[in-house]
Amino acid sequence: MADSIMSKAATMEIPINSNGDTGTLPEDDSLEQDLQQVMVSGPNLNETSIVSGGYGGPAGGIIPTSSIKDIRMKSRGAGLSKSQSAASQLAQHTDQHPGSSNNNTGNSTEEVSRGVAVEKLDSVKKWGINTYKCTKQMFSERFGRGSRTVDLELEAQIDVLRETKNKYENILRLATALISHFQSMVQTQQALGDSFTELSQKSPELQDEFGYNAETQKLLCRNGEALLSAINFFVSSIDTLVNKTMEDTLMTIKLYENTRLEFDAYRSDLEELSLSPRDAAAMVRIEMAQHDYQIHRDKYERLRSDVTIKLKFLEENKVKVMHKQLLLFHNAISAYFAGNQEQLEQTLIQFNVKLKPPGSDKPSWLEEQ
Repeated sequence: MADSIMSKAATMEIPINSNGDTGTLPEDDSLEQDLQQVMVSGPNLNETSIVSGGYGGPAGGIIPTSSIKDIRMKSRGAGLSKSQSAASQLAQHTDQHPGSSNNNTGNSTEEVSRGVAVEKLDSVKKWGINTYKCTKQMFSERFGRGSRTVDLELEAQIDVLRETKNKYENILRLATALISHFQSMVQTQQALGDSFTELSQKSPELQDEFGYNAETQKLLCRNGEALLSAINFFVSSIDTLVNKTMEDTLMTIKLYENTRLEFDAYRSDLEELSLSPRDAAAMVRIEMAQHDYQIHRDKYERLRSDVTIKLKFLEENKVKVMHKQLLLFHNAISAYFAGNQEQLEQTLIQFNVKLKPPGSDKPSWLEEQ
């Protein structure tokens, strides 16, 4: 029955109209019933076979579909295994190259930061040990329990320098005060001369007398300005000597004294370790203390030499500068109060002192506003 139905279906023609649409099949109730029966009682599609040859060929060309499914599953599994292996190889390659470079970069950065932290920690540790030893040495010297290294000749020169600096600072203060007072007197003389000049024009009967006094005050004012220029030059040179040259030497002396304190601290530490029992650990500590002692001794001797040289050059410079400035001050003061205008001007030329124009110390109109 199924063969007859299939033959009917195979030989059945489907009419197509001119528009390409399929035509309606003639109603055949018997054919529809036969098809339903075939669908119900037909073979299982999962167990069907594929014929490799033509219709009605030999049975040897029949391939079961179950074997095709097995082949497909195997090929699919092999493809999945290959893709999985390729993915694992790619992941392994990625881990070996880019990841490894990132890890190396991260490790190098971490090592650098760790090295910086270790250096800072070591520097803080050394600073703490050095501060403790210096503080201990300072209190020991203050309370008379410890010894200190003393260079008697150098210490005497340092004391003389500090005393000289104090005296020169006093001269500087007095000379500055003299400039302030003398400048006020010159300004007063100038104002008095202007008043005499005005009165000489308004008082015909006293014109000559006011005129003489006006000329005298103006001459004193000019000489006073010349003397002010000389004193200002004197003060400027003393200020440079005291606040720059001497101060620089005193800064070197301060470094020398701090180095001397460190040297004595490490020397005392070495002496204490030398008196302790000599075992293996003590010998290691003594060797380290000897190394630190030698470093601070070299530093101390180097700064002591620097201080000695600076003191020598400072003394030579001080004598040269003060010889010139004291001669200038004496000649200018003597010429002014002797009324020798020519000698005063020659003194300014001799020491290359520039005469300030009248009113140069006064603030400008913009500064007053």
